[in-house]
Amino acid sequence: MTAKDAVRMATALHEARNRRVPIPPLTDADPSLDAVDGYAVQRELTELLGADGEEIVGYKAGLTSASMQEMFGVHTPDYGPVFGSSVHADGAALARDQFIAPKVEAEIVFRLASPLSGPGVTVEQAREAIGEVMAGLEVVDSRIENWRIRLADTIADLASNGAAVLGRPIPARPDVDYQGVRLSFHQNGELIATGEGAAALGDPVAVVALLANLLGENGVTLEAGHLIMTGALHAAVPLTPGDTYTAEFDQLGPVTLHVDEA
Repeated sequence: MTAKDAVRMATALHEARNRRVPIPPLTDADPSLDAVDGYAVQRELTELLGADGEEIVGYKAGLTSASMQEMFGVHTPDYGPVFGSSVHADGAALARDQFIAPKVEAEIVFRLASPLSGPGVTVEQAREAIGEVMAGLEVVDSRIENWRIRLADTIADLASNGAAVLGRPIPARPDVDYQGVRLSFHQNGELIATGEGAAALGDPVAVVALLANLLGENGVTLEAGHLIMTGALHAAVPLTPGDTYTAEFDQLGPVTLHVDEA
C-alpha cells in the first residue's frame, strides 16, 4: 500500500464519520491489506481528526477478549486513540443518531499517573504507572458497512471507536487483583451479561503494558493523565434508543449510560 492509498482510505473513513454513512470494507477492494496497512491508514485518519480539533486523551485496546474476537471473526487485539470529545461522565445520555451501528460493552479503564514508553514495558511497570481505575462503558461503532470488518478494517477505523462513559475514579491499589474483578451488565435493569477482568488478555494491566509497547514501536509514549481502555469483558450488545445500560463492577462500582429516544 502506498502513502497515497493510506491518505485516500483515511479520507473516505473521515467522510463516513462526518456524514454517518458507512463505506464498504477497505479489504473488499484490497484483500491483501494487513495490520501494518491498517495502522498506516489510522495515522492518517488521526491527523485529519486532529486538524478538526480533536485531542487525544488516551488509547483503547480492542478485541482483547475471546468473546469479542469471536463476534467479529478477528483473532488478535488492536488499538486506537481515545478523543476527548468522546468521553462522558457517569449517567450520560447519548443520542443514538450520533453513531452508525453502535454496540455497547463494559470494561475496566485506567488513568496513568506517570508515563510509559515502550518497547520493553513490563506488567509490573504498567501497574506502578496506574494512578486511577474506574468502571467504563464503551460504545463501539463502525464506519464499515454492517460490521463486515477484517483486522485491517477495524484498525484503520480507529479500532471501531465511538464513545466512552466513565464511572467514579478511585485510586489504584497494588493489592487489587484486576484479573478477578467481576462484572454484571444490565439493560433496563435486566442482567444480560457477566464477566471478569481476566477476559481482557488474562489481565487488564497486561493490556496497558501491551499498548505501551506497541505504541512505543512507533515512537509514541503513553503520557501521565492518559486514559487506557482495556477492552470488553463480554460480547457487545446493540445500543437501543430509549434504553439504559449499567455495568456493576465489584471493587470499582457502577457506571450507567442512557440512550436518547431520538
